[in-house]
Amino acid sequence: MNQTPQEHVEEKARAAKTASVALRTLSSDIKNQSLLAMADALISRQDEIFAANAKDLEAGNARGLSSALLDRLKLNPGRVAAMADGCRQVAALPDPIGEIITGRKLPNGLRLEQVRVPLGVIGIVYESRPNVTVDAAILCLKAGNAVILRGGSDALQSNLLLTQIITDAARDAGVPDGAISSIETTDRAATSHLVTLNQYLDLVIPRGGEGLKKSLAAVATVPLIFAAGGVCQVFVDESANLQSASDIVFNSKVQRPSACNALETLLVHKNIAREFLPLVAKRLCDANVELRGDESAREITSMNAASEGDWNEEYLALILAVRVVENLDAAIAHIGTHGSGHSESIVTESYANAEKFCAGVDAAAVYVNASTRFTDGFEFGLGAEVGISTQKLHARGPMGLQALTSTKYIVRGDGHIRA
Repeated sequence: MNQTPQEHVEEKARAAKTASVALRTLSSDIKNQSLLAMADALISRQDEIFAANAKDLEAGNARGLSSALLDRLKLNPGRVAAMADGCRQVAALPDPIGEIITGRKLPNGLRLEQVRVPLGVIGIVYESRPNVTVDAAILCLKAGNAVILRGGSDALQSNLLLTQIITDAARDAGVPDGAISSIETTDRAATSHLVTLNQYLDLVIPRGGEGLKKSLAAVATVPLIFAAGGVCQVFVDESANLQSASDIVFNSKVQRPSACNALETLLVHKNIAREFLPLVAKRLCDANVELRGDESAREITSMNAASEGDWNEEYLALILAVRVVENLDAAIAHIGTHGSGHSESIVTESYANAEKFCAGVDAAAVYVNASTRFTDGFEFGLGAEVGISTQKLHARGPMGLQALTSTKYIVRGDGHIRA
């Protein structure tokens, strides 16, 4: 590459801006045909995908990546099949573009409609998971947006090949060049420049940890929606069914600990702690989970001491912080202080306590008697997602098609002039 990182990014951005104009009027049929073609191409070329991914895994092992990061990076037949299924599911979803949100006739005779439209050009900046390459691209395309993908250096070979596969399939189906592209340099200057290109980009979605969030927020002039990490908590109330609570805690922590919706802190009501903690601790320890507890928890069952920093930690690994709390109010207060606004759950048989928890906890997803692992675009029926927003403006929670659109007013008159 003879270009500077900045020149490389601007070339991609200019092409995306041009493509975005054509995408505004691209038919649903062409978009859906391209998504189905992508699904077929991913399956037919999966041996190439595994070969590229093996290079990334080998390099990651050599750099000493943690088991959690390697798990995020790894592609296998099940994960490639899931990406292909995501393409098909998004193709089956209604096209949001052109949807009339409101419509009415004004007293002066003007006919007013608010309709859903694409945002334009979206940049997606993400870290280890190569499946985000496909998930982000298909959602942006279905919502009529051009997308510039900026994956992490750990997954460079996987991301570039996946982009090539889906771009080739989309082009053959009639999608304009530049609609889907990937930044091919690992130079961080490329990312810093991308988030300042207001003349080309309408939105950037950073999907990663707090480090990525802070570094981009410090330099960005393009609007950002953060798909940030999750410090997720489960509170086991004094009225909880303890077997059900054990199942929910175990699933939330162990089913996929590297996911952002995995459990990181367990809160237990003091009145049931002596009965519940030994039960759940044995089960978790048998699954190789390291427990880090406060003084009250350690008095009940053996575990390592938790530091103050543990309550704010997104481990993404088989580590769980454990705290015994005085009551429901104390649990809500703990979540308010240490939670990241992602996913929180209460296990309870009390309707009043469930309702108080739902009202008092400020998060994108609040659960009653269910695992936090359900915070996911597929599980919520959105097809795929570009991430889970922990912000409150424009989009919150799993971001599917509607989160990638805006609206405009269309006003139809008959020679109307304002007096």
